Amino acid sequence: MKVIKVSEYDITAGINAPLVFAFISDLHECDTKPIAELIDRYAPDAVLVGGDYVNNSREYEKGIAFLTECAEKYKTFCSLGNHELKSDGDIRALTKKTGAVLLDNEYTEFEDVLIGGLSSGFSGKKQGNLKKTPAPDVMFLKRFDEREGYKILLSHHPEYYPEYIKQTSVQLTLSGHAHGGQWRFFGRGAFAPGQGIFPKYTSGMYDGRLIVSRGLGDSHSMFRINNPYEFIVLNIK
Repeated sequence: MKVIKVSEYDITAGINAPLVFAFISDLHECDTKPIAELIDRYAPDAVLVGGDYVNNSREYEKGIAFLTECAEKYKTFCSLGNHELKSDGDIRALTKKTGAVLLDNEYTEFEDVLIGGLSSGFSGKKQGNLKKTPAPDVMFLKRFDEREGYKILLSHHPEYYPEYIKQTSVQLTLSGHAHGGQWRFFGRGAFAPGQGIFPKYTSGMYDGRLIVSRGLGDSHSMFRINNPYEFIVLNIK
């Protein structure tokens, strides 16, 4: 049985009433039963899914079933990672049928916060771990930046943060993709797609504005070292 680490963050947002969010990322068709149990334990106001909830158009059933189950109990918002974009287009339609809110370069209001989804810049099946991550939709990011209020951005790729997000007014960005750097030594990850060797953004909080999840599944057979899977709870105050 795999080990899932629960990480809790207390975020001061100046909103009228406190909110609790569960943030999950990088399911990659893993067994979602323990994840559903964790969600029920914390009973969040909403569940935020940061991309790669499927692998591709051939491996998607567990991820879609999880979104369906989750949306029946909790308000659920999700954004697109690079693995959703390895699919042939049906994943978007399947996601919308689950009852979850798909934020594909879109944003919505929930209680006192704005939640946006910045989709992966990848398209098609030929991606590769060593390729530079293509630019996101900067026009959507500009529109989202211009909105007043407390903004949470689901951005699967943490490597977007320094180049595109850091200079905006977005108060909190939630990312995954790096899988904690796969092998962790002395508090650092060894490799992450889009960031290369000894990447900067792999796990934890950066600048008080970016939280990177280690994810809950893997897209390949490479094992993890010193790097448990991660379920994140956000206490927005």
